Amino acid sequence: MAVTLSLVALFGLVLFFLLRSGSLTPGGAFTAGGFGFFLASTGAAGPINEMAAAIVDAIPSI
Repeated sequence: MAVTLSLVALFGLVLFFLLRSGSLTPGGAFTAGGFGFFLASTGAAGPINEMAAAIVDAIPSI
């Protein structure tokens, strides 16, 4: 849960700065958010969460 919340905050911050800099349009941000929302309800959500957790666990050992 803590990893998921941290990744959501990180991606939200990145999205904010992309929108602010003009690199990403509001329509593109809406599309990306919608894709993530619908992806979370598929069978791919479990492996994606496991992969993200493995990457976060591997970062301190680098």
